[in-house]
Amino acid sequence: MGKICRREVLRNTLGLSGALLGGISYEDKALMAQLVDRSEYGKAKEPVAGLQRGKFGKYEVSRLIIGGNLISGSAHSGELLYQSALMTHYFNTEKILETWSLAEQNGINTTLMRADSHIMEHYEKFTRERNGKLQWIAQSAPEQGDPVENAKRAHDHGAIAMYHHGGASDHLVKEGKVAEIGRAVEGIRNAGLMAGIGAHLIPTIQACVQAKIEPDFYMVTVNQAGYYTSPAAEVEQFMSTIKQPWIGFKTLGAGRVNPPGGFHHAFQRGADFIAVGMFDWQVRDDAAHVQEMLAKGIARDRTWA
Repeated sequence: MGKICRREVLRNTLGLSGALLGGISYEDKALMAQLVDRSEYGKAKEPVAGLQRGKFGKYEVSRLIIGGNLISGSAHSGELLYQSALMTHYFNTEKILETWSLAEQNGINTTLMRADSHIMEHYEKFTRERNGKLQWIAQSAPEQGDPVENAKRAHDHGAIAMYHHGGASDHLVKEGKVAEIGRAVEGIRNAGLMAGIGAHLIPTIQACVQAKIEPDFYMVTVNQAGYYTSPAAEVEQFMSTIKQPWIGFKTLGAGRVNPPGGFHHAFQRGADFIAVGMFDWQVRDDAAHVQEMLAKGIARDRTWA
């Protein structure tokens, strides 16, 4: 009998697994896929070159932005109680700085993170000790109190922009207090930053538009899993009427959607940029996915920022 190559064995194994495991859950299938082939784990790859950028006010921002939830230990993990603690222990100071350095090496020039002491201390350390150049878009941190005071502190620590926290925006709109969002936008801008509005739900953005609040940008959730977002068609339809740039977040549904499909979906629905939380071992491949799909072109109705 002739030799059977490893790839053929793998293909046959996957086919057999698909037949035998057709009735099991998506989660179990994902776990089984990891057990079959680990040949790519730990392999060194060339950094991504030519990651595309877009206009963001007076700045140029990479279409892929590295998010900060994982670094902050904020893991959307359902009922798994250990996830946030795991993220906090994994992302020690050295790992945070290493991950940001990898982002820069692969063409990512902007990060999106909370405006709190933990982030500010590490961002300052990154710029000072690693000569890091990542631009910082700040998320207002509700526990810090007044978002305007929070913006002043973020500005003093190097942020270029801040957006009003999405959950806080949704809540204020439900409470009929949309004017407070407008006050925050004006205060953030007066602090010397680009001022944005974050939201998980399109009715929140609609209420701000109706109230004639004019931010410099928006942050909107968009994903295929329906996770903490309005229906994708609703997102695409309304955001196509928005002239400001908008950043899609939760594009992978907090780990429920695989790249590159989740990235393509967000761009196709109209996002100008996507903010994605990444482990160090995901940075290069995520950047490669975005660079390749944008180079091939994405059919979308909305003009790119």
